[in-house]
Amino acid sequence: MAEKITVKIRLTSGATVPAYATDGAAGADLVASLPAEVEIAPGSRSLIPTGLFLEIPKGYMGEVRPRSGLALKYGVTVLNAPGTIDADYRGELKVILVNLGTEPFVVRSGDRIAQLVIAGCSQAAFVQNGELSETDRGSGGFGSTGN
Repeated sequence: MAEKITVKIRLTSGATVPAYATDGAAGADLVASLPAEVEIAPGSRSLIPTGLFLEIPKGYMGEVRPRSGLALKYGVTVLNAPGTIDADYRGELKVILVNLGTEPFVVRSGDRIAQLVIAGCSQAAFVQNGELSETDRGSGGFGSTGN
């Protein structure tokens, strides 16, 4: 297991600290923090608050990813997956859920709605150059390597 980093958090009243379900889990569960339940109609989306504020160390980012169980059972997923949380963001973490299923989906306070992965990241130094190195793939794009 990789070394643990410290991510400082602040919670609103009733919010839940992200938690890993198992020792080997990459993602910590994010939990809805709602004053009232939210119904997401099929084909609709909703911004779900978590009551969680993060201080992610510089050189890292947070990624908000879907929970596979919600996707399989209900067709509910994170719309902009993975959602990126920059190290300098200090606002509340909110999750955009979309219902791709056929039935309305109800989100209640305390429901596990997504996963949070903390990962290292680098900023690039973009250097303009008229020539790029050649590769076997070249400019082959969508579907160029097979199905």
